[in-house]
Amino acid sequence: LQLKSENSKTIWNAGEVPEGSEFDDTWDPREQPEYEILFKQQVGTEDVFFGMSRKDPSTACCEDMVIKIKLPETKFSDITLDIQDKVLDLRTPQKKLLLHLPCPVDSKKGKARFLSEEELLEVTLRMTREFDFINFA
Repeated sequence: LQLKSENSKTIWNAGEVPEGSEFDDTWDPREQPEYEILFKQQVGTEDVFFGMSRKDPSTACCEDMVIKIKLPETKFSDITLDIQDKVLDLRTPQKKLLLHLPCPVDSKKGKARFLSEEELLEVTLRMTREFDFINFA
């Protein structure tokens, strides 16, 4: 049995191309900015004082991913940011960052803020995970 392709000249199908590869440009001379990835969780008194939930300080119990990107000598109006479920693409006239995220996020429910005093872009993204005994809410 031979599967027939929609277009006989294609050498791969769309499912084989990793998400975000359309942004990957090896010839781009812009340097990559410094960045760090942090994880954040929402806790209440029942978690901190009473230990009533199953939450612990590990990243497995975190709901949000925070990416802090240093952008010296950059204006807010020069920043272009594109978020997909597994990829963050940031571009300025001097810097470019194509970041494959460590876990999938909800690309529609993120928020970003630029701290001009610190020359720092802070992007907060809600992680999407399979529900298990830890991630049940």
